[in-house]
Amino acid sequence: MERFFERLMYASRWIMAPIYLGLSLVLFALGIKFFQEVIHLVPIIFSMKEVDLILVTLTLIDLALVGGLIVMVMFSGYENFVSKLDIDEGDEKLSWLGQLDANSLKNKVAASIVAISSIHLLKVFMNVEKIDDDYKIMWYVLIHLTFVLSAFVMGYLDKITKKPV
Repeated sequence: MERFFERLMYASRWIMAPIYLGLSLVLFALGIKFFQEVIHLVPIIFSMKEVDLILVTLTLIDLALVGGLIVMVMFSGYENFVSKLDIDEGDEKLSWLGQLDANSLKNKVAASIVAISSIHLLKVFMNVEKIDDDYKIMWYVLIHLTFVLSAFVMGYLDKITKKPV
């Protein structure tokens, strides 16, 4: 009976597989939004103000960072929690694949969130004249600082709890 429950519990990791596959659909949707922004940009590029072009560029960078985060979580999560990816020797393989454990993935996700938050905060500052409420800016800064502090603490805790090799 115990062996049955252990096998059932171990097999339940496959419940995560459709979730990681679903992330690829989100990545596809993000790609559509990225190119939608580019298509909107093309006809007005010569009449745009420099600040507006920078804001659009920051939005595109933001989308690219989120896309990279999705890829990292999708592949590393699948490899860490479901099954190893069987990629043939001749096929193209990501260099970091199989090297990110759960803690490394968590730290990379935290660093990506800080980078995404930084870009969003930069967009807010570049568009500050359109923000009516100064408290909104304060909250953006506080939330960003919370992300930075959380990422730092997670990295520090990972460093002090790692056993020397």
